[in-house]
Amino acid sequence: MKSLTFSLYSSKETVFSTQEISMILKEPNLNRLKSRINYLVKKEKLVSIRKGLYAKTNGYEILEAANKILTPSYISLETVLQKSGVTFQDYSHTIFVLSYQTREIVLGDSSICFKKIKDEILTNPEGIINKDGYFIASPERAFLDRIYLDKNYYFDHLDPIDWKKARHLLKLYNNKAMERRFNNYVNDFFTPHNND
Repeated sequence: MKSLTFSLYSSKETVFSTQEISMILKEPNLNRLKSRINYLVKKEKLVSIRKGLYAKTNGYEILEAANKILTPSYISLETVLQKSGVTFQDYSHTIFVLSYQTREIVLGDSSICFKKIKDEILTNPEGIINKDGYFIASPERAFLDRIYLDKNYYFDHLDPIDWKKARHLLKLYNNKAMERRFNNYVNDFFTPHNND
């Protein structure tokens, strides 16, 4: 058990699925695996945060947990847009994740809002960053995800968007109506506004 605890705690990851623990232990027997995991939970070496999902007892990264509840998935939308300064509304207690289904889950004091997106978009790695155990969209990918899912979205501050990167990623969505919306945002951004 000591080597498992060492393996888990020496990892950058803070959240582990039953399957990941099984690979670390090299334990194919499900009953023995459950018994070993239960032992670690009882000895307070792991915390059960959700069925089949365990975390280190010294704290865990909520974005990593959100990303592991449903797979494949990646952190996107307002979670990324707020962190990058594109939207100003406070979403600190809501995590937006794109996945293969829409649902909402409460984990601790956070609400995890899963939004369904087409498989060919979900599984395309362009504009997705693997960051210490979880997948998160770049600001450009999050911007495009939002305009793909929402026809009329108001963004507070589009300066952080790299328009060249965004235009490159636009092809992933293969959607003419979205391309028109994107071009409207670009035109609006580059058109001087009279603040009289």
